[in-house]
Amino acid sequence: MPDKPVERPLSPFMLGQYYRLQITSVSSLLTRITGNALIVAAFLIVWWLVAIASGPEYFEPVNRFMTSWFGDLVFTLSALGMWYHYLAGLRHFLFDAGRGLEVETAEKLGWACIIGSVVLTLLTIIIV
Repeated sequence: MPDKPVERPLSPFMLGQYYRLQITSVSSLLTRITGNALIVAAFLIVWWLVAIASGPEYFEPVNRFMTSWFGDLVFTLSALGMWYHYLAGLRHFLFDAGRGLEVETAEKLGWACIIGSVVLTLLTIIIV
């Protein structure tokens, strides 16, 4: 007797009724997104430093952009991304050591990365 064909999608990209988004997959995606976003932030910081070295006439418009509300937003999100990426790196370090691999623990660590990055970003804003 042949096996009954599977009546559900096999792809995890079928979000909605077939696939429930899990904190572990969200955490993995956020780690990749924040890593790439930090590259953009690094380029902005280099642009700012080059502007400083290029003289006041070049530095003024760059500094105006960097210290505008949009620049503040970019750097605040960069701090959030930096903290998240750092905490997720620690999480993966634990995973590489063979610890925290149980589903419940992995989920708790995923939430800890998200909540911890928000708390550390707020502390960074307050202190800096």
